[in-house]
Amino acid sequence: MFVSMLASTVVSTSLPVIISELGGGQSSFTWVVTATLLTTAISTPIWGKLADLFPRKLLFQLAIAIFVLATAAAGFSQSPEVLIAFRAVQGLGAGGLAAMSQVIMADIISPRERGRYMGLFGAVMAVATIGGPLLGGVITDAWGWRWNFFIALPFAVAALILVQRTLRLPDRARQKVTIDYVGIVLLSAAVSLLLIWITLAGGSFEWWSMPTLLMLTGVAVSTTGFVIVELRSREPLIPLSLFRDRTFTLAVLASIATGISMFGSAVYLSQYMQLARGATPTEAGFMTIPMIGGLLLASIGIGQLISRFGHWKPYLVGGAVSLAAGTALLSTIEYDTPFVLVSVYMFLLGAGVGTTMQNLVLIVQNTADPAKIGVSSSGVTFFRSLGGTIGVSVMGAALATTVTDALTQRRAELAAAIAELGESGAEIASGLQAGTLPQVSALPPVVQVIVEDAYAQGIAHAFAIAIPFAVLSIVAILFLPNVPLGRMTTGQKLAAGEADLATVSVDEAMQQLGEPVDTPSSSASTDRPSPSGPPLGGSETTSPPPQTGRDRTPDTGSAS
Repeated sequence: MFVSMLASTVVSTSLPVIISELGGGQSSFTWVVTATLLTTAISTPIWGKLADLFPRKLLFQLAIAIFVLATAAAGFSQSPEVLIAFRAVQGLGAGGLAAMSQVIMADIISPRERGRYMGLFGAVMAVATIGGPLLGGVITDAWGWRWNFFIALPFAVAALILVQRTLRLPDRARQKVTIDYVGIVLLSAAVSLLLIWITLAGGSFEWWSMPTLLMLTGVAVSTTGFVIVELRSREPLIPLSLFRDRTFTLAVLASIATGISMFGSAVYLSQYMQLARGATPTEAGFMTIPMIGGLLLASIGIGQLISRFGHWKPYLVGGAVSLAAGTALLSTIEYDTPFVLVSVYMFLLGAGVGTTMQNLVLIVQNTADPAKIGVSSSGVTFFRSLGGTIGVSVMGAALATTVTDALTQRRAELAAAIAELGESGAEIASGLQAGTLPQVSALPPVVQVIVEDAYAQGIAHAFAIAIPFAVLSIVAILFLPNVPLGRMTTGQKLAAGEADLATVSVDEAMQQLGEPVDTPSSSASTDRPSPSGPPLGGSETTSPPPQTGRDRTPDTGSAS
């Protein structure tokens, strides 16, 4: 997970520089992020399903390899399109890391103890998220942005060696493998068309137009087909029966809001620091520390409290409130908002994300069928990634529209400021007209103030879009069933379930064997044993009542 987070966050502060050097605009900036989130969202349930069918350790190592090789290849990109393509492959590996890490943890750690480990996951994410932007800013300023993509390689080698030498997972019964290929294609088509429409509508074509009609029709047809296929498939990619579980359904709704806030803040806060406050990449990394501090403290602290006392609901409700408050306050920021206030807003948002993100998966794992722990865990992660992906796309579209409108409204003022610059102003004017992201810190002060104000308005508007989803998260968590955390790992639950099945089947079989045959002689007999009596005229000693829970063990002798 550290490899995954580092490779993602180390690029965040340098993305404005990368897109500017490669000649891309706000749409390219959004798609560099969205491509990874899209393939992560699509591949997460696929990895989760594979985790229930194939060796999990091998899948985990494969995910690490795919992620890091794609990340390294992205460092050689010569255009925004090539970068977007490699970032999409990177997302395939990221989906595996997100799904497999949760499934493997459920294999070896009970839900009651898992709270503190979720806190450690949050701490690793926080360290990577703090160190990544800082390191990325330093690397970009010192050696160039391409080295940001190579920095994860030594950590990946260490991770692969560590996993190979130390990870020991319990043996699982081999199953017949059936992969829902049609479901994979339909899900990919539905999500991809939706995101392409959100990104391009209002720019490349009108919101109400023929391309909009065609794309939304494709989304509807693909989604309907996906539901039909999942209902009929022997091994569905996302079993729709999961939604009968209230805990799973409400956790999914809450995760969508968490994903929007988490990914949206990671992308647009860095952009706010550089484009609305004129910070360099290194400075932008330092300026996002308050948010990461909130995430770090909440993730570790709340994880420890959940494991110690076994209660989770009050903490998650408080985290959802903090998430909503931080999102709402960030929708009010301007280019000259005192940084102390911005820091408080970021801290609240980070604390909310740190409290809810991992613990929502924990709540689902606590009540999930142990045979479906893979699809249950990855299902929550999938909808969190899907919510984040759609959220980033919508926020990016709103940001681009708002910035364009703000610059248009101040066109006369901007033209006068550029005219005062003489020949150097012509180059600035051509860049703004082309829609490429400017390096605000390098602009003349008279132009810089206008551009900063426009981007501040756009980013504030983007955060306003996330407010209703944050409120939805509070409601969903309030209605989550308050089920105490168990003390059995997934492997122990499976063993206990097999023992229960063996005990029940033996009892039923013995009762049936003890049933008298309905014949005249037996009817006349006064010595006929009752159905609950000793079977086959055996010992008169009554058998003890069947045990329950983890103390049950299969009576193999009786079964024979």
